[in-house]
Amino acid sequence: MSNAQNPAVTAGLAHADPAQTSTVRTRTGRRNVEGMSRGQNILRYVVLSIGALLFLFPFYYMVIGSLQTAPDPTIAGAFPNPGNVTGQNYADINSRINLFQGLVNSGIFAGGVILCTVVFGVLVGYALAQLEWRGRGVTFALMLLVQVIPFQLLMIPLYVMIARDYGLADSYAGMILPFAINSTAVLVFRQYFLQVPKALFDAARIDGAGELKILWSIALPLVRPALLTVVLLTFIGPWNEFLWPFLITKEAALQPLAVSLANYLTNVAGTAANPIGAVLAGACVLAAPMVILFIIFQQHFVSSDIGSGVKG
Repeated sequence: MSNAQNPAVTAGLAHADPAQTSTVRTRTGRRNVEGMSRGQNILRYVVLSIGALLFLFPFYYMVIGSLQTAPDPTIAGAFPNPGNVTGQNYADINSRINLFQGLVNSGIFAGGVILCTVVFGVLVGYALAQLEWRGRGVTFALMLLVQVIPFQLLMIPLYVMIARDYGLADSYAGMILPFAINSTAVLVFRQYFLQVPKALFDAARIDGAGELKILWSIALPLVRPALLTVVLLTFIGPWNEFLWPFLITKEAALQPLAVSLANYLTNVAGTAANPIGAVLAGACVLAAPMVILFIIFQQHFVSSDIGSGVKG
């Protein structure tokens, strides 16, 4: 006889303590929730692991390809035998384009852009957020308008102005000048400065502090997260920039590594023993600083990407 048909069992359930029944149901529910949560976590880790492997495989293949004696385009080329591994590709490309000099040029270019972006971004962002002056709204609207204009549309007049009028062709200043002011950095600083209470700045003005003193002593310490955000997000662009340095520089000694690699690929890669391996070796050298920077500042990169999307 089933429990539903047994009068004793039915009577026992009917006269059971409600607190005990509730406790049993709660424990059962917790076990079900914990089991579902554990299963969901396992599934999440599996999916993320597969995605990470698919994302990292091109980088792994780039490193392996740069170390191969002869190119192997098959699937087996991703797992080369020790006899096909060499560092000669790095020596071959370094003998043609001087990897160290290219890294130095890229560092100067990116460092100059970051310095100008931070200095002008802080000044303009502070003026738009905390100072009252005629035309502030129009200036902010024009800054937003600049963001929707592709840089390629401005490239020809910029080249004419910088190379012919200013005479800054084949110079670091000519490479840096078009990127000296970043409207995105100005927007980030403005949003951070708007979150700082105006009473702090008003109190400093009452004490006789000038605007530069207020900016240096009060504003900058309060917006350090914005500084780190702008530095990390700005570094990526000029480090990988190719088109503008390619146009403005003709001397190989001044070209960033991205431009040098493109010239090598176009002109002399065919004469190398392993052209593909040499190009991949140069790509590894170009990507190495970015990878190191990401590993060191991984948490800041994540918080910078999230913060840039939710501030304001």
